[in-house]
Amino acid sequence: QVQLVESGGGLVQAGGSLRLSCAASGRTFSTNAMGWFRQAPGKEREFVAAISWSGSRTYYADSVKGRFTISRDNAKNTVYLQMNSLKPEDTALYYCAARREPYSGYKADDYDYWGQGTQVSVSS
Repeated sequence: QVQLVESGGGLVQAGGSLRLSCAASGRTFSTNAMGWFRQAPGKEREFVAAISWSGSRTYYADSVKGRFTISRDNAKNTVYLQMNSLKPEDTALYYCAARREPYSGYKADDYDYWGQGTQVSVSS
C-alpha cells in the first residue's frame, strides 16, 4: 500500500508559478512510476505528467509541455510538479498517483494509488 499526500496548491495570477509536492509513504516508493493528473469542475480527470521509477523518463500532456516539469527525489520519497507560466485553464484539482510498475502510463486506470488532491487556481 502507498499513501500519497499532495501540497503546494494555491491561488496565483496568470503567468505565475507554483510547485506541487507529493509525499509518499508505505511500500517502496523508488520502484513506482508516478504521475500527476488534474480535474476541473465538470470535466474528466486528465493526464498532466508522469515520471519513471528512476526519473530517467518523463512524459507530458501537450497542453503543459514546456511549462511544467515533473521530477522526483527517491531519497525523500517525494515527487514534484514545477508549474510555470500558469494560465487560467490550468485551474483544477491536481492529483498525485502511483503505479505498481516502474514505467509510466498515461491513463488514470494505469495507476493504483491516489492522493486527495491539491487545488490550483489561476486568475486572469
